[in-house]
Amino acid sequence: MTYYTCFDQGGAVIARCQTEQDIDVLRQMGRPISKIQKMRQEEAVVCSLTGSPAEYDDEV
Repeated sequence: MTYYTCFDQGGAVIARCQTEQDIDVLRQMGRPISKIQKMRQEEAVVCSLTGSPAEYDDEV
């Protein structure tokens, strides 16, 4: 399984996403994604998604 880490312009982690569709949802929500990096296999093993990209909407 492939996971992606999304970063803002300052290099801070915005989110860890499982699919490119999750990344698209974050973009539609207006998140300032400037870099997307595929996680290495050993990083992805410990990454579990327990919710949805809506959890990253801290403006609600």
